[in-house]
This record gives sequence, C-alpha cells and structure tokens, in this order.
Amino acid sequence: MAGNTFGTLFTVTTFGESHGPAVGCVVDGCPAGLALSSGDISRELRRRRPGVQAGRSLGASTARGEADEPEILSGIFEGKTLGTPIAIIIRNTSQRSQDYDALKDIYRPGHADWTWEAKYGLRDHRGGGRSSARETAGRVAAGAAAKVFLAGYGIEIRAWTAAIAGIEAPGPDEPEFDFEEIERNPLRVPGKESAERILKRIEELRSEGDSAGGILNCRVTGLPPGLGEPVFGKLDARIAEAMLSLGAAKGVEFGAGFGAALGLGSQMNDRPLPDSAGLKGLPPDVPGLSWQTNNAGGMLGGISTGQALEFRVAFKPVPSISKQQQTVDRSGTIRELVIQGRHDVCIIPRAVPVAEAMTALVLADLILLHRSSRA
Repeated sequence: MAGNTFGTLFTVTTFGESHGPAVGCVVDGCPAGLALSSGDISRELRRRRPGVQAGRSLGASTARGEADEPEILSGIFEGKTLGTPIAIIIRNTSQRSQDYDALKDIYRPGHADWTWEAKYGLRDHRGGGRSSARETAGRVAAGAAAKVFLAGYGIEIRAWTAAIAGIEAPGPDEPEFDFEEIERNPLRVPGKESAERILKRIEELRSEGDSAGGILNCRVTGLPPGLGEPVFGKLDARIAEAMLSLGAAKGVEFGAGFGAALGLGSQMNDRPLPDSAGLKGLPPDVPGLSWQTNNAGGMLGGISTGQALEFRVAFKPVPSISKQQQTVDRSGTIRELVIQGRHDVCIIPRAVPVAEAMTALVLADLILLHRSSRA
C-alpha cells in the first residue's frame, strides 16, 4: 500500500495497526556513526504515552496503557548507527478489541471508516486499524533518531499546547510563558495557571461525554540558512505536508500566518539588517544578515533564513465521543450510536511529541539534501 513512507534521503516507513501485534518503523538513510540507544527512543515514546505525565493523571488522555518499549532489530551496533536500515518495533500489549465488536458494520461519525472501505473495499474495525493515532508511535521512534542527528548541528525543536477548547495558553511574548513548564504539567501548557483552567474544562467535557480540539505551536532554533528545496520541496511545504499527515490536523500556519493576509507589505516584510558576525554555512561571497522581524516564520522563498522556524497546527476535536450520535450502518440504515472504549478528550498534549518528531524528520531530510546543493 502506497503512502507509508516519508522523506527523500532520510526516510521512515511506519507499519502496524492499532490492535495488531505491534507497530513500528524502518528508518533508512540515517548516517553512520551516530550515538543512538533504545533509551533515546524510549524517552520520546514516553512523552507520547497516554496515562500519567509529570506525576499527575492526564485527564485529556485515553486510558489505554501501553508500555511502548522499543525493540531495535537492526541498524545499530555497539551504540552507533551503522548507516543501514534501523528497524524498531513497539509491541501492542493493551488492546481491548472487544470494545469495537459492535462497530464492525457501523460507520462512526468523524472517522475514516467509510472512506477506508471506499478506497480498499475492507477495513480493520478494531480501533481504526491503520488509521488509528496508534500509528504515530512509529513516527515518534523514527523522530528520536532524527533528533539525535539534528543535535549535532545545534538544532532544537520545542512544541507546546497553544490552545484547547477555545482557552488560549500564554504566548512566547507574555510574562506567564515558561518553556520549562511545558513538561511539568499534564497538558503541556507553558503556564501553570492556564494549564489549570484548561484541565478544568477538559474534565467538564469528559463528564459530558464530549471532546475538544486545539492548537499546538512549534519553534525550531539553531537552523542554518539555506534549508529547503525549491520549487516543490520548500521548507514550509514539507513541514505542512508532515503536519497534515497527522490524522486530526486540519490547518497549518507559519509566522504571522493568516494574520499576514490582513496586513500590509510595509508591515509584513521582514527587513534584513547587516550582521557583522555573519552566519555559518554561507558561501564565501554571500554576506551574513540578521532580521528585524520574523513574520514569515523563519523562511523566505521556502528556504530557511537562519531565524527561528515558527508554526502552528490546528487539530479537530476527537471524533470518538460517548454522547449519542446518529450514523449509518453498512446496510444504509440510520442507527443511534454511543461509542464505548477508551478515548482521548483532546489529543493536543500527545500530539506535541508527534509534531516534534515529524519536524525532525523533515529537517534531517533537508539537511542531507542541502549537502548536495553546491560544490
């Protein structure tokens, strides 16, 4: 089946279904000699896990309690990457397939049940099969390898919850904003008071049997100028592709985003300034620059400027809710449906490490491509 591999030189192929024996990935194109351990991968997978985070019950999350311990099958020897394909599997140990027996012939509102059948003629009804968010465990495992690669270039990726259920978290320019707070609270909100308000709303929605959407922000620092492949492989195009490949993602904006459409050129243009220190990696006859603003989100013409790469991703509410809904079954009969099982109220906190992983995969790929862009 096409569509399971991402990347050009630094690639990842994910595999597995929500209620199958395992999910996982194969990473190819990762350079040899990187120090990569199962601990590096486990650390990222723990951030994606449902259940308890920072010592607190994660009210926004599903109750499915997978251990998510990675098994590295190939590509690493004595703690170093070999330059060969890295195969990683993550066993499924907490499936409750019986929760989905009643849904075998019913198309759940907001899910890919009918579209999957329209394409393939059959589907795995147990938790959505391949269309389940469980698939993202393989992406996070692959992203861990990409992050190790990027660390050698001084590149850091940080994502956080920007809004849930219409309640906004503080922005980077506000006093309450605190990068360190992101991993201290269960919702990955960069502000303690905002986290408490959002958590209260999450618990209200849980008691009502409903769900919420939200927005995450991501910032990448340490990027060299020059990343991005015109015309169809632009940095923003590749990031947008990566983010919109996530099941519930419905929109991406960079820098000023849609707000730029309301501004003027005199307001939105990022003015270059002379930079006597220059920037690393530039050709000898290209002067270094700095920038007065970053409305473009760290790129011009789809190529990185050396500023922070900044973008936001909007996610729709989780479609599996315990409120009664009307739907249709395979015979075309209208049915009343109450979805049982263990489901998220909002996926944003768990989407944060997945978005970071996909960003890392894009950047690792673009760095390898950039190495061949000039003599």
